[in-house]
Amino acid sequence: QGFKDNLHAVFCLAENAVGPRATRPDDIHVLYSGKTVEINNTDAEGRLILADGVAYACKDLGADIILDMATLTGAQGIATGKYHAAVLTNNEEWEKACVKAGRNCGDLVHPLVYCPELHFSEFTSAVADMKNSVADRDNTPSSCAGLFIASHIGFDWPGVWVHIDIAAPVHAGERATGYGVALLLSLFGGASEDPLLNLVSPLGCNGDSPTEDMERDSKRRRLV
Repeated sequence: QGFKDNLHAVFCLAENAVGPRATRPDDIHVLYSGKTVEINNTDAEGRLILADGVAYACKDLGADIILDMATLTGAQGIATGKYHAAVLTNNEEWEKACVKAGRNCGDLVHPLVYCPELHFSEFTSAVADMKNSVADRDNTPSSCAGLFIASHIGFDWPGVWVHIDIAAPVHAGERATGYGVALLLSLFGGASEDPLLNLVSPLGCNGDSPTEDMERDSKRRRLV
């Protein structure tokens, strides 16, 4: 789509299967960030590789904007429903941009509470830097799961971190919806050479005052 900035896609993939090297309760892992994690929930495995992914983006790729997107928690569907993904971010402008991008493209998003000073204590461990799952499942678990990922780049990291939990809207019954593709195109469309993406992006300079060429091009694309 003619993206003009330096863009990387990091796929955090692992096979979730029982084997001789499988993670067990009470294991302690040293993650790529250098921080140690005590395993108290073997079903909270996805966040371990996501934490490595954001740490890699920070340390090796030198990213100044990191967005992680995953089907992370079943609690997301309870927190924001079946149609809205949940967004957690350290930047208020980007929180608003995600909501607006979702409305523009149809991949709806709603914010979660971002408050690491109150919620990250849910991961307190006596033997490691943190556990991998919360102590209290009634204390905004989707928010806390996102904070687990953020902790591996650091809550004092000066860049923009955005976490989008898409557990519920990615499926309708047994069918996949394709949720997330339009959201990313809309959110980052301002850095594209595509006039239609410029039009729907909440972060570009063209979003509120499209030119006649953009209007004409977007009408043509709607017909196609």
